[in-house]
Amino acid sequence: VQLQASGGGVVQPGGSLRLSCAASGFSLENYAIGWFRQAPGKEREGISCHSSFDDSTWTADSVKGRFSISRENAKNTVYLQMNSLKPEDTAVYYCAGISRRFAAYGCYAPMGLFEYWGQGTLVTVSS
Repeated sequence: VQLQASGGGVVQPGGSLRLSCAASGFSLENYAIGWFRQAPGKEREGISCHSSFDDSTWTADSVKGRFSISRENAKNTVYLQMNSLKPEDTAVYYCAGISRRFAAYGCYAPMGLFEYWGQGTLVTVSS
C-alpha cells in the first residue's frame, strides 16, 4: 500500500504545475485524498482534498481560485493543478489518504487520521 507524489519542480511566479498522487496496492475510490504542504520553518497545512465518500471537495482559502483537485479513477491517481503560483507556494507537497472507516470526517478529518502518506514532492516558485 503506497502513495507516490510527483510533479514538483522549479517554476517562475505566475506559472503552473500539476502534481500527481498515484496509489498502488489499494483503490483510491475508497479513500478521501488530501494534499498538504510544508514550507521551510512552518507547520504542515492542508491545501485541498477530495472525498470519494460524498464526492465533495475542500480547498484552503490561501489557494482557492488558483489550485484545483481532481481524480482519475482509471489511473488510480489524484491530481493537484496549481496555477498562478506565488513564491509563498514554495513547499514540499504531500498527498495522503483516509479510508472509509473515517468517512464521517471525510476531508475534514484531522491530519493525524490520514492513514497513508506519499513521500512528498518539492515545489519551488522563484524567478
